[in-house]
Amino acid sequence: MAESRQSSPNDDLLVARGISKIFPGVKALDAVDFTLRSGEIHALMGENGAGKSTLIKVLTGVYEFNSGAIRLSGREIRPRSTLEAQQAGISTVYQEVNLIPHLSVAENICLGRQTKRFGFIQWKAIRRRANEALQRLGLEIDVTQPLSSCSIAIQQLVAIARAVDISAKVLILDEPTSSLDADEVKQLFAIMQKLKGSGLGIIFVTHFLDQVYAVSDRITVLRNGKLVGAYRSAELPRLHLISKMIGRDASEITDQHPSAEAQETTAEPIIEAAALGRHGAVENLNFKIAPGEVLGLAGLLGSGRTETARLLFGADRPTSGLLKTSGETKRHLTPRRAINLAFGFCSEDRKTEGIITNLSIRENIALALQARRGPFRPIPITEQNQLAQEFITSLKIATTDAEKPIKFLSGGNQQKVLLGRWLASKPRFLILDEPTRGIDVGAKFEILNLVRDLVKRGMAILFISSELEEVVRSCNRVIVLRDRRQIGELRGADISESKIMQTIAGTSQN
Repeated sequence: MAESRQSSPNDDLLVARGISKIFPGVKALDAVDFTLRSGEIHALMGENGAGKSTLIKVLTGVYEFNSGAIRLSGREIRPRSTLEAQQAGISTVYQEVNLIPHLSVAENICLGRQTKRFGFIQWKAIRRRANEALQRLGLEIDVTQPLSSCSIAIQQLVAIARAVDISAKVLILDEPTSSLDADEVKQLFAIMQKLKGSGLGIIFVTHFLDQVYAVSDRITVLRNGKLVGAYRSAELPRLHLISKMIGRDASEITDQHPSAEAQETTAEPIIEAAALGRHGAVENLNFKIAPGEVLGLAGLLGSGRTETARLLFGADRPTSGLLKTSGETKRHLTPRRAINLAFGFCSEDRKTEGIITNLSIRENIALALQARRGPFRPIPITEQNQLAQEFITSLKIATTDAEKPIKFLSGGNQQKVLLGRWLASKPRFLILDEPTRGIDVGAKFEILNLVRDLVKRGMAILFISSELEEVVRSCNRVIVLRDRRQIGELRGADISESKIMQTIAGTSQN
């Protein structure tokens, strides 16, 4: 339901109308409207590629928009830099604290705005100004201490103090809670409420549903660069919010059962997670994956799906819990150990964590097998050529020859090369993180068919996809994540798009 109350011109602080931003070949924002009122916390929501980051960068002068208009306090603005945006009254605090660790708290708050007399910095005045900025947030901090001696949470609050010190009218908080624990989040929310009470307008960007409903007054949802709508938080049920974010109406989704091939197995697990977690990434994971089984991970962006995959492959080290592989209990893995255990990992970011752009198709396919063999047992060129030809044929990779640099292939064909790389190493366990993202429909169909074939041969697969239809079609068990925690598990005939969405929203009747 769209918001019912009409905005009063006296309430509207920041008004963006018809904002479009075009990059070569991509319309990142398509006539987007956005309104922020004085004294409100406004959550900006959407999945990957929705346009949230682009809209924030337009509002803060990082990008110039192609069409539309922005008004702040009734005056039209067109910031062409972050400095111009700050001068107009728009401040931003990013997920990664963008301050100088070796300077003091006071120096960071007043950096670039130091009080001077006869060319000399007035340190007493700077400390007084810093204390006043912190007091506005209700904080008492020793402003003479180095910023590096403060916790991440305090550094975030110092960044907010600096942002409001410039007489900000609009404060944008971009994923401010991603590195905070529960008590630190409560402290941040108390400060946000205090700033809201002073008339500041706050744009809150986060992936955590619980936090959105805990602190926001209204929610704007973007999808694929377009405005879906603006809603009162209290009038938008979680399930409806999820539906709007992913573009599927929960009332129209019919239950879709897993394919007949995806049956549960009683075989000994290849890998098992017990209370596994990494501070600030994901917590308390408990599941196992056996041969001939596809385990899906479902959840919104930021729920902890990729973080889970990285823990299982050893790309990140857990801070709690255990892993059991081949009957052995381990505190953690490393990628080298994982490869030696016949594990494979197709990352969601194939451009930076997958393909080696300047190497040929042949060289990219041989990489994982060469890593397992080690540097002193090079794979002969003849064997590399055989492997390359085998997977070019079996995976239908569109190329004139195996020596073509992989950077010249389409996204779908690059993804097939990555699959070929891991299949060449004959893995027992394969992690597929968004294997169909950014590829055409035909390539998606071929990759999903390949998943089914691999499972029939006894491989264990962890399958991650933002497309719930793909999860339902491919998996015989699904672990549901929300806000970096495992909140449910669906099996067999219980797996459906509607059930997954209800579980994420916390409305499932199990």
